[in-house]
Amino acid sequence: MRVAEIFQSKQGEGLWTGVFSTFVRIIGCNLRCWFCDTTYASWQSEEGVEMTVEEIVAAVTSAGLRHVVITGGEPMMHSELIPLTRLLSENMIKITVETAGTLELPVKCDLMSISPKLSNSTPWGVTDGVRARHETNRNRPEVVRRLMASYSYQLKFVVDVPEDLLEIEEYLQKLDFAQKERVLLMPMATTVDQMLAKAEWIVPYAAKNGYRYCPRMQLEWYGNRRGT
Repeated sequence: MRVAEIFQSKQGEGLWTGVFSTFVRIIGCNLRCWFCDTTYASWQSEEGVEMTVEEIVAAVTSAGLRHVVITGGEPMMHSELIPLTRLLSENMIKITVETAGTLELPVKCDLMSISPKLSNSTPWGVTDGVRARHETNRNRPEVVRRLMASYSYQLKFVVDVPEDLLEIEEYLQKLDFAQKERVLLMPMATTVDQMLAKAEWIVPYAAKNGYRYCPRMQLEWYGNRRGT
């Protein structure tokens, strides 16, 4: 697998916010979200180093933390994720896999962090082919349903404008059995000020509807920078 970076930090998003973790960022993605903050791990990236499953596990275990976040890019693109997660589990490491919910593999996982991409992710200012590829790949509720049925999960939606909330409600209707307390609404933001401004209307909406507000705490802790 080609790995962009392995680092230690606190989880800044979701149900396990604050947990000290080792992050393994895999290169490669089948989407092209315009707001992607990890383009260095995207589908055309030339960064990273090739690592075997055993090398990745050695790097994780040597860090001494008991939780790993496997992220990307899109980790589910890589069949090596199957033996990687199995070996990590055998080493008593708790595993979060972060995915857009468009692909699936039979991995070992303690928390499946699913971030379905809404229409607000569609890239503009790119070729029609790139935009079409993104639109074709991004909306796979049947995959999300299977992941939800197989794993402990969280559903993390990136929210930019109030109109996105209606789209989220329509998407949740396709999932049938989503537990509201596992639905996380996260503001699209790259600064604390942006996050706080959107929190003013996302927080009351989440509270009213039984969802969770999901801040990006890494922005507050570290700022918008790589390796956090």
